Amino acid sequence: MSWRHWILLAAVLAIVAGALLFPRIPQDPAYHNFADHRGLLGVPNFFDVASNLFFLFVGLAGMRFVYAMPLGASSPFSDSVNRWSYFIFFVAVGSTAFGSGYYHLHPNNETLVWDRLPMAIGFLALLAAILCERVIFHDMLRHLLFLLPVAGAATVFYWEATERHGNGDLRPYAVAQFGTLVLILLVLILFRPRFTRGADFYVALALYGLAKALEAADRPIFSPGGLVSGHSLKHVAAAVSTYWILRMLKLRAPLP
Repeated sequence: MSWRHWILLAAVLAIVAGALLFPRIPQDPAYHNFADHRGLLGVPNFFDVASNLFFLFVGLAGMRFVYAMPLGASSPFSDSVNRWSYFIFFVAVGSTAFGSGYYHLHPNNETLVWDRLPMAIGFLALLAAILCERVIFHDMLRHLLFLLPVAGAATVFYWEATERHGNGDLRPYAVAQFGTLVLILLVLILFRPRFTRGADFYVALALYGLAKALEAADRPIFSPGGLVSGHSLKHVAAAVSTYWILRMLKLRAPLP
């Protein structure tokens, strides 16, 4: 193992230890009170629901591209593990349209599970894809990367179980979302790319950061004119972030 591997391992341990030392985080009931409650065509919270369609378009396009693109000298994928990790990522993106749409029809903890489940799987699948193409692993360890999306799903089911028993704990899900983003950024900085268009990852991360900012400003954005809410715009920005990953895959080529 090189010093880069040791730094990455130390970061993983620090994130996990930090989550364990932090007090448990229950779900705030106020989270479900979004700014835009307008219905349309008999659909409650129409704009928060309908804005999820962007995820469906990107997810379907991504699945189609990854499935149709064979491995080879000019392939945008380093190997089959890398390719299928991206496929799982786009399946999760497309599934977010249904999970988040279902949640926004009736926002509560029970429906929130189906909003967070595909997102957690998607975050960890993207981490697996980036680890696979940038970090050198033994072949057996590379195939174990498929367990990362499973771990992402487990964090959501853990949170749901703790909420059901009255001691809700979002810490593992927070690691799956924010800890994963930190690790992705660290891998991008530490390990050299094997493909062109590496800067597109930073653009995608910046767009996701914009999405989280829009989410935090849900009510201030909606209040002045009542036209569109920050949360609806968050869906659009997050979908554009995932599209940027697809765009990168379509344009990139192996480096010599």
